[in-house]
Amino acid sequence: MLAKLAEKAFNDKDWIFEIKWDGYRAIADLRLDQPLFYSRNGISFLSKFDMISRDFIHQKHQMILDGEVVLYDDQGKPNFQLLQQIQDNPNPALVYQVFDLLWLNGYSTENLPLIQRKELLKEALVETDIIKYCDHIPEKGIDFFEQMKKMKLEGMIAKRADSLYIENHRTSDWLKIKFSSTEDVIICGFTAPRGSRESFGALILGKYIDGKLTYCGHTGTGFNNISLKQLYERLRKMVIKTSPFEIIPKTNMPVTWTKPELVCEIKYSEITKDGIFRHPVFVAVREDKSPEEITDSSFNAKSNEMKAKTPSKKTKVSEKEKEITLNKHIVKLTNQDKIYFPEDGITKGDVIEYYQSVASYILPYLKNRPLSLNRFPNGIEEQSFYQKDAGEHIPDWIQTTQVYSESNDKYIDYIYCNDKATLAYLNNLGCIDLNPWNSSLPDLEHPDYLVLDLDPSKKNTFDDVIETALQVNEVLNSITIKGYCKTSGSTGIHVYIPMGGKYDFDQVKDFAHILMKQVNEKLPKITTLERSLQKRDQKKIYLDYLQNRTGQTLASAYSLRPKQGASVSMPLDWDELKPGVKPTDFNIHNALDRIKDKGDPFKPVLGKGIDMMKALELLQNIE
Repeated sequence: MLAKLAEKAFNDKDWIFEIKWDGYRAIADLRLDQPLFYSRNGISFLSKFDMISRDFIHQKHQMILDGEVVLYDDQGKPNFQLLQQIQDNPNPALVYQVFDLLWLNGYSTENLPLIQRKELLKEALVETDIIKYCDHIPEKGIDFFEQMKKMKLEGMIAKRADSLYIENHRTSDWLKIKFSSTEDVIICGFTAPRGSRESFGALILGKYIDGKLTYCGHTGTGFNNISLKQLYERLRKMVIKTSPFEIIPKTNMPVTWTKPELVCEIKYSEITKDGIFRHPVFVAVREDKSPEEITDSSFNAKSNEMKAKTPSKKTKVSEKEKEITLNKHIVKLTNQDKIYFPEDGITKGDVIEYYQSVASYILPYLKNRPLSLNRFPNGIEEQSFYQKDAGEHIPDWIQTTQVYSESNDKYIDYIYCNDKATLAYLNNLGCIDLNPWNSSLPDLEHPDYLVLDLDPSKKNTFDDVIETALQVNEVLNSITIKGYCKTSGSTGIHVYIPMGGKYDFDQVKDFAHILMKQVNEKLPKITTLERSLQKRDQKKIYLDYLQNRTGQTLASAYSLRPKQGASVSMPLDWDELKPGVKPTDFNIHNALDRIKDKGDPFKPVLGKGIDMMKALELLQNIE
């Protein structure tokens, strides 16, 4: 289903409003064992976006989903040009934003009102780090549009709440409202280059008006040397002898005509009365669009069904910025009053202040450990994304280490955090929680500790998790191993065992598996070792031993978590782990006082490791 272009934002109780994502529109057909994932013109995305394709395994229902593939830049904003260059990015921050449901468990949902489809979608979709439900707001389109503008996004989509889903149809029930003027056009030829420029001078642009391909302008800007050469190589293979236009346009330079098959996006200042784009600038090739779609109907700028009203005055948002000196480095802190936890009124500045106050306690658990950055640039209720590669724009004093990624066949620059300055820098990027590797430099092949992750389903209580953790401790005590527990800060509990860097990841993972089997045998009614979400009993706690693989991460001890209440992943003594304890008992407000009062019971995790062979012998004797 397609949207018409509209001029102004509006308020209407019968409409809902979504973010207009700057990415590839994509359909996911999850009805069979092998998923289908394709663009609106039928191009398969399975291999191009294999990170998303692999993540479909987590879905429990047979569905057809409609959404947008988005890639976030290091500022946390969708970037279509980066998406086109995805093969050059070793660890892209990809997300599939799902906004509609067309089919569910044997039944088409296309004839249900949109708002019902979205309710079903929210219930049926299993959200992951890569697959997200695209939420909406009702009625207040003007305020929403202004918020999108502040965030420097592309615009918004307005949808009639009771609209049915009509495939391949551009309807006034869906409207796109953009900040900048951008449009899709067909490349119909190119002119010869001038001066020192190579490849071509300008692209000749067209669109279909009343079924006829019609000239609408030309653009010679928006290219760099690489994109100029790449596009020229493509166009050379599409050359034709005669003009594809019935009425041949006049140009300043000789033209080489091409088959009108390639669509590109341009931005422009205005459209003249003759339908010509003024000051068009090339943005990107649109592989996901067909030339047949580029018609005058997509340029309708008004809708009689919209009741546009004058936008209310913008609320002035103060933006506190400051520079502080930490570890002899100047750290620029921006938007200190930006709200990170809306329900609790906790700001970015509060998060930075918390981490500085507990720095001496948390830094030992981060030191020399590559970090997977989980960034929430606009707070916990807005879009987040994962980032592993440090990127080119970090300060020169930030420490990084290169790690080879077999899956990407490239080296990734991981940041590691050894001081207060780096801690503040990461928090300022939107890193609310900090997620280190189990191993540390210089030896990343041998983990310093083993992790047993007790991951409950939505139907388990935290008391169930506590019961399971106490059973883990019984198993460990039976083989004279001392384990150390902490709340995850979310819904689970983590139990750590010091390994001292004496064993490799496979050995540690296999040992963790053996321990979890013991726990599962003791508590078969509430625990499971089944990894697949589709096969897993939804009433059981998953005993996750696979966190003991190279590159896996968990929230550090004393890390904040991006959850309502601003909970903290808090180490506990075993005698504190009693029914009635809740993860939210430990939070940004009381964590420091508790640490000062109790000290750090987690210290031995970084100490001398256990004798794993001796533990295995004891385990064998018990059996």
